[in-house]
Amino acid sequence: MADEPRGTVTIANVVLQDIAGYVALECYGIVGMASPSLRDGVAQLLSRDKLRKGIVITNRDERSVVVDLYVVIEHGTNLTQVSRNLSDRVRYAMTHDADVHVADVNVHVQGIKVRKKPDHS
Repeated sequence: MADEPRGTVTIANVVLQDIAGYVALECYGIVGMASPSLRDGVAQLLSRDKLRKGIVITNRDERSVVVDLYVVIEHGTNLTQVSRNLSDRVRYAMTHDADVHVADVNVHVQGIKVRKKPDHS
């Protein structure tokens, strides 16, 4: 006899920010998260422990959210393709891992950075 589950599950927005941040760092072409506000027209790359500051989650209704990601992308990659890939992966992770409907994922490219090549001397 299968009964309907009782009660509710509430997932804090900071948890959703963590999911989106970790997904972003795993995406090809993403150097890191950036602050939503530019300082003197320059993107501020956030450290790994401050990923949440580069992600804004807005509740559209009880089960639907809008995700805004502020990122720095690697120089030489296709900005549109990297952004689309990031959007798709964040949407999938939130839907699959947190059972949250994602209404929109907006990717804001705040800067481009050249990755340093390892020194093999």
